[in-house]
Amino acid sequence: MDNFLKFLKIRRSIRAFGKQSISKKQLEKIVDAARFAPTARNLQPWEFVVVTDTHKLSQLAQLGENGKFMEQAAACIAVFSADTKYFLEDGSAATCNILLASTALGIGSCWVAGDKKPYAQQVNTLLNAPPSMKLISMVALGYPLEKNVFKAIAKRELKELLHWEKF
Repeated sequence: MDNFLKFLKIRRSIRAFGKQSISKKQLEKIVDAARFAPTARNLQPWEFVVVTDTHKLSQLAQLGENGKFMEQAAACIAVFSADTKYFLEDGSAATCNILLASTALGIGSCWVAGDKKPYAQQVNTLLNAPPSMKLISMVALGYPLEKNVFKAIAKRELKELLHWEKF
C-alpha cells in the first residue's frame, strides 16, 4: 500500500521525452491497469487505442495547441468511451490509472484533454474510432528526458482543503 501512495505523490506531467521506445509488454501492462478503473454500474464502456507510429503521433500532436509535445512521445494511449450516462467519469478514472501505472513503471505521462475539444472528432477519424465513441483523453507516454523527475512536488497542504462535517 505504501508503494501505491508513493506513486500518487510522485506522479507528475511529463512533456519532454527521450528517444527510447516503450515495449509492447509495458504498454499492455498500462492498459491492463486502466481496465481495472472504477466504472458506474460496471459497464466498462472504455476502449483504448495505443499509437506508436511516429507519423500518427505527429498528426495527433498537430491537432491541438496543448499537445504539441506528443510528437516526441514514444506512444500515446487514446481513451474512448461509449456514450453512457457516466462516460466522462468512467473514462477519466481509466485515464488516472494509466497515469499511475506509467509512473510505477518509470514511464513519463501527460494527460491531453479530449472530450469537448474541437479536435475530438478529428482524433476519432484519424484513429478509426466508431462515430458513437467519445474521446476522453490522449495520454502521451515516454521515458522522461530529465533525470530524477519522479519526486514529490509542492501541493496544497491537507489542512487548507480538508473540511469536516461542513465546508
